[in-house]
Amino acid sequence: MAKKSKRQQELQKLVDRTKSYNVQEAIDLVKETSKANFDETVEAAFRLGVDPKKADQQIRGAMVLPHGTGKSQRVLVFAKGDKAKEAEEAGADYVGEQDLINSINQGWFDFDVVVATPDMMAEVGKLGRVLGPKGLMPNPKTGTVTFEVEKAVNEIKAGKVEYRVDKAANIHVPIGKASFDKQKLAENFEAITDALVKAKPQASKGTYMRNAAVSSTMGPGIKVDVSNFAK
Repeated sequence: MAKKSKRQQELQKLVDRTKSYNVQEAIDLVKETSKANFDETVEAAFRLGVDPKKADQQIRGAMVLPHGTGKSQRVLVFAKGDKAKEAEEAGADYVGEQDLINSINQGWFDFDVVVATPDMMAEVGKLGRVLGPKGLMPNPKTGTVTFEVEKAVNEIKAGKVEYRVDKAANIHVPIGKASFDKQKLAENFEAITDALVKAKPQASKGTYMRNAAVSSTMGPGIKVDVSNFAK
């Protein structure tokens, strides 16, 4: 295990690791422990009572956070004809067809989100082996396979985040930057928590939202009491 720096040790002293804080207290601590010389990303992490091995419990979706993420997303859109023009007018960073597919196959990945119209998926699907491992493959469940190109690009630019349960039943979602106002971070956290509660599979048994935490890029994890959300 890597040895913690003196700074990290000092920051951890501010957090009671045996306690679950209410949302406001947790956000206060996140900001207090964000001491890096850059604007750290604040992330929420959730442990859910689901079995990701079962198809009906593989939680996945997307939503626009009330206050965005503070990050400018570079959007690539696979589209042609009028839909390509629509994507360009909506502010997509890259728009194209086979030319972009060729660039990606050659190792180009200067983008953060990929959107594709359904009629392009036969070709885009061939990129699954390179886009899939990076979490960049378009998917109807997250609204990135759609003919509503303008809406998709606008939502992504406004701070849309995707969430997906991993093999250990965890979900990690960015909820903003350390420079955000405390209330905005709290509202973003509450919004994603509400979305996950609503996404609870009927097959989930026992406690669904087992625990949650927030942290900044370089800061310690801070447990959050989410018992009120799980009711």
